Amino acid sequence: MKRIQVVAAIIFYQNLILCVQRPKNKFPYISEKFEFPGGKIEDGESNEEALRRELLEELNISVNIKSLYLTVVHPYPDFELTMHSFICEVQSKEITLQEHISFRWLTRDDLKKLDWAAADVPIVDKLAANG
Repeated sequence: MKRIQVVAAIIFYQNLILCVQRPKNKFPYISEKFEFPGGKIEDGESNEEALRRELLEELNISVNIKSLYLTVVHPYPDFELTMHSFICEVQSKEITLQEHISFRWLTRDDLKKLDWAAADVPIVDKLAANG
């Protein structure tokens, strides 16, 4: 089974967290699901370098990366995903969607109201429990 290493940003603006919605996808189990923004780690990149690059490409934002939050290993039907999530902060809620179809800024208490990609659920659960 194909294994993919990715990074994800849990982006805080004050007490709100950025949630982004994936576009339609050939895999129905991730199509139009919400996720934390990020993406694949390229050869030679550190996790933090990959995260900064992906956030610039996807949302046109720069973040202050605070700390590693949770690493999730999730077996999807077609690949295994290892996702390293980081707590990040921004100074503004201004973003420009390049790949996603929508976004929301939510409190920890409201995170579970969205339809999340399965690999993101453990992060959502941890965030909601530590609110």
